[in-house]
Amino acid sequence: MSGTQRVRAPRPVRLGPKSVAVLLLTGAIGVVAFGWPLLVDGGSGLAHAKDAPWLFAALLPLLVAVVVATISESGMDAKAVAMLGVLAAVGAALRPLGAGTAGLEPMFFLMVLSGRVLGPGFGFVLGSVTMFASALLTGGVGPWMPFQMLSMGWFTMGAGLLPGPDRLRGRPELAMLAVYGWVAAFAYGVVMNLQGWPLLTGVGSGISFGEDDPLGENLVRFVAYYLTTSLGWDLGRAVLTVVLTLTLGPTLLRALRRATRRAAFDARAAFGEPGSEPGREPESEPGREPGRQPER
Repeated sequence: MSGTQRVRAPRPVRLGPKSVAVLLLTGAIGVVAFGWPLLVDGGSGLAHAKDAPWLFAALLPLLVAVVVATISESGMDAKAVAMLGVLAAVGAALRPLGAGTAGLEPMFFLMVLSGRVLGPGFGFVLGSVTMFASALLTGGVGPWMPFQMLSMGWFTMGAGLLPGPDRLRGRPELAMLAVYGWVAAFAYGVVMNLQGWPLLTGVGSGISFGEDDPLGENLVRFVAYYLTTSLGWDLGRAVLTVVLTLTLGPTLLRALRRATRRAAFDARAAFGEPGSEPGREPESEPGREPGRQPER
């Protein structure tokens, strides 16, 4: 094998047509769940329904559960579940380390690299499960948790969809992951602000959601709201993600790829006769030619 040829590392989960269809359906419903304040007409009943976010908060856990079950059914074996548990536990433990300080959340860097190595299917499950475990660990269980699970699933899945998973290595790959982490860190903040913005009361009329206002005015208000309340927080998250990706990324990428190769997720068990070596035909009995059945 030449020095430029690379061995393709197996992915723990292969997305089939059914899994892709469920992911697309959940993504479409998720877009509506996050963006309904900007998507509905000002005179519609949904715009005046304060229970709309609560309806989506009840619906999203079911959708995420369906996606996880569908992807798991498509081939997540015991080794993949074990790796999922380890990475989710590490991510859940990393999140509280800096979540209360300027948005410094090191778990985002782990999600980017894990999604890159393990693929979009595993990435979506990992992001959702990690956020769920983190909420239980920190006591952050509330109506926002399903939205966080879906957003983190998208965040990690996106890293698995980046180009060149089996060819791109070294500095170009790290640069691509750093750029993705920077952009996705702000995108995560934007969609999570969309979730909570319509529910906030007591804020200035220039940045609060207006039920009867047209799309253009609400969009301007949301941008002002985001810049005022969340830009600094998301900036800290993006900077930390880039710094950790560029410094610790090479080591963690090698470790994840080595673990994935050793796990051999795509390997299929081969069974032979007791005492026989793999790939070797059993020895013939004395007095009988190989491949000939004994006389009856």
